[in-house]
Amino acid sequence: MLLKDKVAIVTGGTRGIGKTIVLEMIQNGAKVFFTYLQSDKSAGIILDEIKELKGEAGAIKADVRSYDDAKKVIEETMNKFGKIDILVNNAGIIKDRALMMMEPAEWLDVINTNLTGYFNMSKACIVTMMKQKSGIIINISSVSGIVGMPRQVNYSSAKAGEIG
Repeated sequence: MLLKDKVAIVTGGTRGIGKTIVLEMIQNGAKVFFTYLQSDKSAGIILDEIKELKGEAGAIKADVRSYDDAKKVIEETMNKFGKIDILVNNAGIIKDRALMMMEPAEWLDVINTNLTGYFNMSKACIVTMMKQKSGIIINISSVSGIVGMPRQVNYSSAKAGEIG
């Protein structure tokens, strides 16, 4: 068990890459706390899957765009598991549109989720990791952050920021 006795937080843990990361970490012995924004039902289904795997997990409805929510995630994880070894910043959204058609709100939504959300979670977590004198922060990015993609100026900008 590669991650035995490790505690991880995964943002955006109910779908796609995030869900896969959560389940892989559980199967490798980690205790996982994951965030989600929309579906209580999806979070419950994943928690049930984790129970079947004999894993330990927690889930919290939180918006990574909010620093207060990020602090709450750290607090809840510490209350449940007593430490944080790994933070996986995965939560993200896509709102593709040509720049000339993109609304300022679409730009801000993607930047605030995909870039500011990573900042919020990392900032909320860093003091805990420094006190522990250990911890790993993993930021999930995209090739779009290296080579801009058509109709993704907001997404590519956020992903490039993560890489930077």
